[in-house]
Amino acid sequence: MINRISTLIITLLLTIVSCKRESNGPSSQETTLRLELFTSDMEASINFYTDVLGFTMAGEKPDPSYQIVTKGGVVLGIGPILKLSPDHYFDPKLKSIQKGYGTEIVIEVEDIGELYQKVKSNGYPIHSDLKKQNWGLTDFRLIDPDGYYLRITSKD
Repeated sequence: MINRISTLIITLLLTIVSCKRESNGPSSQETTLRLELFTSDMEASINFYTDVLGFTMAGEKPDPSYQIVTKGGVVLGIGPILKLSPDHYFDPKLKSIQKGYGTEIVIEVEDIGELYQKVKSNGYPIHSDLKKQNWGLTDFRLIDPDGYYLRITSKD
């Protein structure tokens, strides 16, 4: 299973680098970022990122042990928190620690209005409505099924 996951991650990262090279983007020597979100409900998290926010799932069917979802250059790994080792920083027994405290996950999209309407039509709760901010970008905010704070924002 670990070899399958490693192969999938390597393949996905190579594909992203290849696509960026073809568009005169960054070379393979530049740093990339993949966020890993540890969840108490894999199905709810995968559905949120694919159905509500429009991410694409890697693979033909959801993998309950670790799932990669992508949208443009954004790569998220979703894993079950209960499968983490007992010495992991995100020990699930430490329920008094708020997950993601002090972290805002920002996802830039091309058509902020279209995605906002999609989220609303899915009936997913919006934490902060669509608004043009004083720094010039338009955004809205959501809390994902595991409490991660997301800002969905326009690119310019």
